[in-house]
Amino acid sequence: MSYRMKILITACKMTLLSFLAVAQTMAQDSVKDSASYLDNNFYNKTQRLTDKIIQSKAFQMTYISVPLITGGLIIKHQDNHFLELRNAYAPDLRYPYDDYLTLVPAAAMLGLKAAGVEGRSSWGRMLVSDAFSAALVATAVNTLKYTTKVTRPDGSKQNSFPSGHTAVAFMSATMLHKEYGLTRSPWYSVAGYTWATGIGLSRILNNRHWLSDVLAGAGIGILSTELGYFLADLIFKQKGITHELFDMSTYDYQRPPSFFSLHLGLNKMPTKITLPSGIRLQTTLGSSAGFEGAWFMNRTVGFGGRLSATSLPLYPLDQQQAIQLQPLSFISGSAGAYFSYPIVNRLLIGGKLLLGGSYFLENTISEETNDQETKAIGRIESELDPNLITGISFLCAPKPMLGIRLFFDYNLNPFKGNTTDLSTSANEITGKRQLLHSMTFGGSINVLF
Repeated sequence: MSYRMKILITACKMTLLSFLAVAQTMAQDSVKDSASYLDNNFYNKTQRLTDKIIQSKAFQMTYISVPLITGGLIIKHQDNHFLELRNAYAPDLRYPYDDYLTLVPAAAMLGLKAAGVEGRSSWGRMLVSDAFSAALVATAVNTLKYTTKVTRPDGSKQNSFPSGHTAVAFMSATMLHKEYGLTRSPWYSVAGYTWATGIGLSRILNNRHWLSDVLAGAGIGILSTELGYFLADLIFKQKGITHELFDMSTYDYQRPPSFFSLHLGLNKMPTKITLPSGIRLQTTLGSSAGFEGAWFMNRTVGFGGRLSATSLPLYPLDQQQAIQLQPLSFISGSAGAYFSYPIVNRLLIGGKLLLGGSYFLENTISEETNDQETKAIGRIESELDPNLITGISFLCAPKPMLGIRLFFDYNLNPFKGNTTDLSTSANEITGKRQLLHSMTFGGSINVLF
């Protein structure tokens, strides 16, 4: 075969291989483009469906109130755990201020209106809306109070469920939200609902209501106001609207998800605790509450911290031991990294990895005597230990500055449990360090900023 023929055959082979390589690359690019198209198409469809549901009138009227009422009914069987949390940290707290401060958000609304700050409605339309709301709240609260006949935690009366003070506080906060939070600035809504939340917490701290009473009362207050404004809208239609609502469609839901939140949760600690004296203890389902916040530098990574109080009832493993203990109570403060990943713009998965410390409160060990009285025989000393916290969460952001989060946290606490024997020489016995594993499942209300 001639030299020129060899060169020609080689050139043909190289050309053919080049065409094959280009074809393969084009095919791969086509597959990638198709996959990218399918991914984007699925994301866009999910985003449109989520936005359609969240922006619907029915959802906007019920997305907070119905979960609160439902949560109050579900958590009713766990009320004692949150009462023990209150008793562990504020057993003697009593103050009457919440009797007089429930209507502060409504007073602020009227003050703004009187000062000439234009809100959503004219005076006539606003007063009719508020009258409907107040009538619905009064009817719902009083009907339930005198039909359910739930005993208050202090045992004073049988009209605990739902909390009327909390219902009125959230009614007035929703009035402020409807008139000024949706038209002027969402910070009016933040201020009003923060105040109402404080009223609800004060009813628990004052030992006047169970947590379920407060959750249901908050839901009833919000739902009644939404219905009150809905009825007024049917009557007035567009008459008396003095200021348009914010255009939420232009809001950037892709901003970094920085937040500050109030959280409540149920705790489970499967670890058995062994004291230096040889007494072995176990915990039952407990509760925790606290604050948490983080600043995000971008949409996925942020830094923040958490402060929480926890209470877990303690019992001896040996049921024949006639001893009694206060709940295992500790305050935790932690800081570290927070993570977030958007499923769609309003739905996010989150995580965290925090380091900090836990302060365990002093705990008295008592023994039953023959005359049915209790005598202190020992004391678990207070101590400060490091902790590690991690967890996952799911956040829904139905409003620009509001997020509702469900979370599951895992907590790791080293614990020594130094014990003082009060029955003899009152010498302190140093315990061996052991690891306490606990899990927390709960929810939080978040201010997004």
